[in-house]
Amino acid sequence: MKSCLITSILCALMLCGACEQAPVADIHYGAEPLKFKSVKEWEKQHRPAIMAFFENEVYGKMPEKNIPIKAEVLEEGSAFGGKAIRRQVALKVEGSDIPMIVLMYIPSNAKGPSPAFLCMNFKGNHNVNPDPEIIISPNAPDTKNGPEGITRGVASSRWPIEMIIDSGYAVVTVNRDNVDPDSDDGFKNSYHSLFYKEGQSYPEPDEWGTIGMWAWSLSRVMDYMEDDKSIDHKHVAVVGHSRLGKTSLWAGVTDPRFAIVISNNSGCGGAALSIRKHGETVAKINKSFPHWFCDNYNKYNDNEEALKIDQQGLIALIAPRPVYVASASLDDWADPEGEFLSAVNASPVYELYGLKGLTGATMPGINSPLQDGHVAYHLREGKHDITSYDWEQYIKFANRHFGR
Repeated sequence: MKSCLITSILCALMLCGACEQAPVADIHYGAEPLKFKSVKEWEKQHRPAIMAFFENEVYGKMPEKNIPIKAEVLEEGSAFGGKAIRRQVALKVEGSDIPMIVLMYIPSNAKGPSPAFLCMNFKGNHNVNPDPEIIISPNAPDTKNGPEGITRGVASSRWPIEMIIDSGYAVVTVNRDNVDPDSDDGFKNSYHSLFYKEGQSYPEPDEWGTIGMWAWSLSRVMDYMEDDKSIDHKHVAVVGHSRLGKTSLWAGVTDPRFAIVISNNSGCGGAALSIRKHGETVAKINKSFPHWFCDNYNKYNDNEEALKIDQQGLIALIAPRPVYVASASLDDWADPEGEFLSAVNASPVYELYGLKGLTGATMPGINSPLQDGHVAYHLREGKHDITSYDWEQYIKFANRHFGR
């Protein structure tokens, strides 16, 4: 298809000679969007090329090696005045002394398996709610100062668990530092070394960094949920805020079992278009967090024009599953307009499947969500955060697509 070049959205720019001569990531927002001839063409030709680019150049390849993981229920009890069942499960990774501890709150009045929101947390399971029965997360930042430093419930404003339970959804979370502490330490405290080849001590330039490891861990939690009879594993939405929003997008791309993918204020390397160079840029993010992406991503420091495809391609890889991108009005660093435009420019692929996207939409006003299609977006009033307002929108979106 010689007409594959379209710089307003996401063709696989390496697939034909005409594309190779074009400024790859030169986004022209007003251009007529490309309509691929068929779903088959997208899935067989363009999608694999775009996927390969993100695997090799941005997030890094995940290993093909499977490592045995055993699940052990550590604790179960009643929570929120009997509204929920609290379950805590250790996922023991062979070769590691530190298990992934999964915290679950499941509606106790459910008449069958419950749909769920899976969301990695920043500071420890014990930070999402003051519930004294929550097991302290290994490697959580507040454990460094001993028991007196533990800060239960400090992040509870980001976790309206009772509201989510009242809406009929389970809440499932695991701490990022439990999996790979967010520091440039050569991956010494992560599971990376379990996957190295003989003689290897660091990921190859095209192999996964921390975001890839975090995404991998979310898939391992999904493995467990497939066996947990209280969870409707066919209806699990993966959610992430900020750097964990980047993670939720990559988890959603690499694991089609996630029925809905939600990015909250994910910015550069997440939903925002890199070519805009607005707020956080590729160079800035790689300098500040060199461990997040694969080493090949450094090629694009102050060189975004060389990107074969921008972040709208990442969102398009999720199609035809529903995707929600959200921004905050005071979060200029994450480039709300770039996040919105990425969702708009991914929409023609959704429309190829006969689904409603955001093609032709204009940036909505504050607190005026666009969420009646398979691609949704809102701009919340306020700063870089995830709030009850955001969760209310995600619940509405999930209700619509899960038929609730």
